[in-house]
Amino acid sequence: MNYQYRAKYTKIPSGYMGQIIEWEEVITEGKDLKECRLMLEDALKEMIVAYQQQNKPIPKFNDSV
Repeated sequence: MNYQYRAKYTKIPSGYMGQIIEWEEVITEGKDLKECRLMLEDALKEMIVAYQQQNKPIPKFNDSV
């Protein structure tokens, strides 16, 4: 299944914090924007797997947010 989400990146003292807007539990940090994007993508993949294993519904993209 293919998922699409929006991400928000915030500059912090140690680099950047990234968070999925539609799924606030998916959050990470990286030393620069490139690393943060990669880490956020990995965190999202891991969260999807965890939710699937627990038979939990996966949040959907909401374009009205």
